Amino acid sequence: MAQPVEKAGEASGLLQHLKADIVLYGALFANLGIAVAKFVAAAISGSSSMLSEGVHSLVDSGNQALLLYGQKKAKRPADARHPFGYGRELYFWAFVVAILIFAVGAGISVYEGWIHYRDPEPLRDPTINYIVLGIAFLLEGASWTIAVREFDARRRGRGWWQAVRRSKDPAGFIVLFEDSAALAGLLIAALGIWLSHATGDARIDGIASMAIGAILAAVAILLAREAKELLIGEAADPELIACIWTIVERRPEITSVNHVRTIHTAPDAIFVAVSADFEDGLAMGDAETLIEAIEAELKAASSDISSIYIRPEKRADALVMSRPAMLADPQLATPAARP
Repeated sequence: MAQPVEKAGEASGLLQHLKADIVLYGALFANLGIAVAKFVAAAISGSSSMLSEGVHSLVDSGNQALLLYGQKKAKRPADARHPFGYGRELYFWAFVVAILIFAVGAGISVYEGWIHYRDPEPLRDPTINYIVLGIAFLLEGASWTIAVREFDARRRGRGWWQAVRRSKDPAGFIVLFEDSAALAGLLIAALGIWLSHATGDARIDGIASMAIGAILAAVAILLAREAKELLIGEAADPELIACIWTIVERRPEITSVNHVRTIHTAPDAIFVAVSADFEDGLAMGDAETLIEAIEAELKAASSDISSIYIRPEKRADALVMSRPAMLADPQLATPAARP
């Protein structure tokens, strides 16, 4: 009986893993199918913008595979060499993805567009292009809808741009940006092909290809900037920092909080370092008990807090930082403030 139960557990774990990465898997399978169709259509019609779209989808497929690989590597447990785990490896692969979009996706699109603009090929029947673009738009639209829903569920009332800047999980917003760029690229490709045949000027198709490359370059630069910030090490959200500060500060044995420093070691793992001035008469054993109680309360306030370091330090000898603004997010309210 143990074997069926074990297999059932493995199947359940696999299902949960697929559900957690549904955005990446959905985008990966959609882009692979779309890439093949676009390359076939480009070969039949000779369209430069369709070839650029094929490269775009192929690069996107590789990007999703790299992000899935990065997520797998990031889940490795901590060891002696990496005591805080491997969570930030995902940020490295996110940065690689941004470079690939810029170097391969944007570079090839602009190059192909310029070649076809300078030496345009004779126009051929565009019917196959319109069919492929229509199917691709439906598939990309479905992938985009999944990405939007998943990202929207994590916004917590923030604006879209603010949510991107605050997000510590690059997989979600990378797929969202890639799918948005893909939909824009499909519209530009369709417009370029139609205008080329409507005017009889094949150079317009090359211009459309270069426009697709420009969109990819802009997205790549944006993603590279966000991935770089995560790779260097970003602090936790200001609301959570304020929550931590409040939890420590309200203890009567703490005369003042000198500073609270945080850093994301993974999308869902935060290291917290607190410097606080303890009462002079507090015994060592009582201080240890107090620190244990504070650590327990901090972990109860946020499951993302994975490591805590609390240092008793005289305010006169410590680096003093300003207390952050009051809580703006009710979901991060301290336990005492919850109903």
